[in-house]
Amino acid sequence: MIQKPKGTYDIYGGEKAKKLLYIENLLVTLMQKYNYEYFRTPIFEASELFHRGVGETTDIVSKETYDFKDRGDRMMTLRPEGTAGVVRSYIENKLYGGVMPLKTWYYGPMYRYERPQSGRFREFYQFGIEVFGTNDPMTDAEIISIAVNFYKLLGLKGIKVNINSLGDNESRETYRQALVEYLEPYIDELCEDCKDRYTKNPLRILDCKVDKDTDILKNIPKTIDYLNEDSKAHFEAVQAYLKELQIEFVINPSIVRGLDYYTHTVFEVEANVEGFGSQNVLCGGGRYNNLVETMDGPSTPGVGFAMGLERLLTALEFEKIELDYDKGIDLYVIPMSESEKLKAITVTQFLRLNGFSAEIDYMSRNLKNNFKQADRLNSKFVVIIGNEEVETGILTIKNNETKEEYKVKLDEIIDFMDKMLGE
Repeated sequence: MIQKPKGTYDIYGGEKAKKLLYIENLLVTLMQKYNYEYFRTPIFEASELFHRGVGETTDIVSKETYDFKDRGDRMMTLRPEGTAGVVRSYIENKLYGGVMPLKTWYYGPMYRYERPQSGRFREFYQFGIEVFGTNDPMTDAEIISIAVNFYKLLGLKGIKVNINSLGDNESRETYRQALVEYLEPYIDELCEDCKDRYTKNPLRILDCKVDKDTDILKNIPKTIDYLNEDSKAHFEAVQAYLKELQIEFVINPSIVRGLDYYTHTVFEVEANVEGFGSQNVLCGGGRYNNLVETMDGPSTPGVGFAMGLERLLTALEFEKIELDYDKGIDLYVIPMSESEKLKAITVTQFLRLNGFSAEIDYMSRNLKNNFKQADRLNSKFVVIIGNEEVETGILTIKNNETKEEYKVKLDEIIDFMDKMLGE
């Protein structure tokens, strides 16, 4: 028997599928409220895009990407994250010539070859937002607030925001020099990856999972101590906006994120979920003012974040949060015999096209088993169509909870159901 690849999963109906669709619909609605435009980019792109955009020295590019040659002998990569593709689209389609800022969102599958664990898969779904064209710290605060407000809408408690600043190019270079000088006496004590990072990109050492608990990394210089005046002002303004929005946050100098393109604000949003363990980060992001230019576009400030849906679903499950989605259907239509099926399918379509969720008996069950099926489908009402209903055009509708019956003309069924369902 052929089985799904390791690190992937199926969703095949039931409560988990309904939860996922509810979350996706909530995200769409939220993005409309915040005036963000939907972007969809290819699942695979030229490998160079991620090598340049994400960074050669990141774990994602060096260890985790799915790379392949296509039939034209071109190196391609399944996208491991969403920002690089959106930036490529922004440049290729010359969107920098339009109204600024450009506020975008995306949602879709990403791929990383890593060790599968709770809430972490090799194929995973990611939602993200990217804002181009503004360096205003208010934008940094807005995107953080979007993530926090979304989690609160879902009912998650114990939401914690960790923020830090990497500063502008000048601040980053000053910090890089201080970091190299600090690490030089300890280089032989670091892991092999960090020894390589020391010469290529020492800031990546701050994100090391192997040495993170050593005194070397615990006592490492902090980025916020090397910010120039402009960078300090930006970071302080972000904090002021967050306070005004009543978004609680903690300044955490260890937050650097795992990608090379970040400047200024970086952040992570955690959930204090019992049993969640160390994998409690629900989303993260920050500002990337150099990325568009690095990828051959015009100098353009940018800021964004990404969240994994699998991690979120796990958090909701651990917290036993019940989402407010409809767990049943409005009507279940029962034709009493073969001769009533033509009328029954017409009624069912009429109900569906007028905004009601409706199902019909396809299995020619008897009446008793049809009522059991209506219960299994959590149907609010049952429509019974027999010979009499076909001849008179008056339908028998039964409230599946109170068992009360009503006689309703077909041309009045929409008004009747609107009234009964309180719409």
